[in-house]
Order: sequence, then C-alpha cells, then structure tokens
Amino acid sequence: MKIRLETIIASATAAVLLAACSPSANTASNAVKDCADCPELVVVPAGEFTMGSPTSELFRGPETQHRVTIAAPFLLSKYEITFAQWDACVADGGCGGFKPDDHGWGRGNQPVVGVSFDDAHAYVEWLSKKTGKQFRLPSESEWEYAARAGTTTPFAFGAKISSAQANYDGTTGYDGGATGPNRQKPTPVGSFPPNAFGLHDMHGNVWEWVEDCWSDEYGTATPADGKPFLGANCGGRVLRGGSWEDYAGDIRAAARVASNKEDQTWSDGFRVVRAAD
Repeated sequence: MKIRLETIIASATAAVLLAACSPSANTASNAVKDCADCPELVVVPAGEFTMGSPTSELFRGPETQHRVTIAAPFLLSKYEITFAQWDACVADGGCGGFKPDDHGWGRGNQPVVGVSFDDAHAYVEWLSKKTGKQFRLPSESEWEYAARAGTTTPFAFGAKISSAQANYDGTTGYDGGATGPNRQKPTPVGSFPPNAFGLHDMHGNVWEWVEDCWSDEYGTATPADGKPFLGANCGGRVLRGGSWEDYAGDIRAAARVASNKEDQTWSDGFRVVRAAD
C-alpha cells in the first residue's frame, strides 16, 4: 500500500546535443534508439537544481529544499516503457517470462503496468545484456530534475495543469485550475505534450519506479550528487509522477509515494536511464 509524500525540483541548464550521443540518433524525433525493440532515449543535460518544494506549494509533503548537482548528462526514455517493449523482452527469454495483465486496455503502445520494482530491474538487466550498454532505473533526483525540465512551478507546464496536458483524474482542478475528465485507464505513451526536455507523461499516466529506497527524511536522505538513496527502508521503494487514477496534487513534479518493491499494481510502470555516450 502506497504512502503519500511529495517532492519538487527546480532550475536546470543547457541544451540537448543528441547527435554526439549515438550513431543511431534520430534527430527528427529527437531520440536515440539502441535496437529496434529498445526504448527511445533523450538526453537530459547536466545541471544544478534545488530539490524539494517551497512551503507555499499546494499538497506538498515534508520536502526540505536542498541543492543537487547532476554532474553529467544522461539518457532517459522518452516515454514510459510499453507493453510492446516488455513483451519483446519476454519473447527474447528475459523478464523472467512474466506477462503482466493489461486489464483489457491493450498492449502495444500502452505503458506496461502491473510490474514490480524487481520486475523493472529484470527488464533493465535484459536491456543491458541485449545492447551491451548499462541501463538502470533513474534515481529519484534524476527523475525529478528531468520532470521539472528547468521549471520551478508545480508542473512542467506551469502553476496549473489541465487534462489536455496529462492523463489523471481531472474531475478536481489544481489551485482553482480547470477541471476535466477521469479517463479511468492509462493512455498510449506520447498522447500528451512533452516537457522542455522532450519527455512525455512525466505527469500522470502511470507511476514510475525509481532506484531509491524510501525515507521519510527526504531532505537529509537524498544525496546531493544525484545518486539514489540506498539506506533505511529498502523494502519500500519510491515511485514518481502520479497516474491515471490520481488527482492533480499527486501528479505534480514534486509528488512521491512509497510502495513495497514486490507490489504489482495497475497504476505502476517505469522508464529507464543509461549514460550518455
């Protein structure tokens, strides 16, 4: 069962230089692919930012602000990992042969759901072996930095958000903002506009596993160098970004929850990281 606790990110720097990252860089889609069945990746530039949320932010948790440095650029999957990508792993003998239920929502370009933290690790292990490159889950601070994409507002799109910008339960607005539909299921990845780094669905659609162990002492536990926190409650892991079934407060760039690493729920997925070439 998840425990609510939220976080926010602030300033980022620099532009994306994709051509130098891989000979397979797709400049038209602003993405890198390491194989036909691999996820598309975009470069997140190095930078320094303020992690944590101001006391004025609506629905915030105990998120002490502190500075974090992302010393090197990294590649993050442009979209959440899809059922098609997961099923390719299974077909190739990876991911433990596990086929998560799509709940009748379809597979293909739908974000994979019903995968645990350990399942997500099985996927990155397969992807690393297949490509010869080291894939992993993002750290919580890397995820937050990428979600914020240089902004300081609760959402990468501004102080408010609408159902035209993300998939969430829009029946209640955020801080007086517009209301919208509750779609009651995930939507195909990339159905909504990207943030300034070219990343889609960082707000809503499905929660995303990150590498960090859970800690209520958020401000003091998060490493200042962008690495994951791997102490305290490592049976409980962190998910970020909110999902299709959550209200606007839970899809803020700041929002974070804890879940047992074995949990497999219909609102949980992930995306992946590898080092820039």
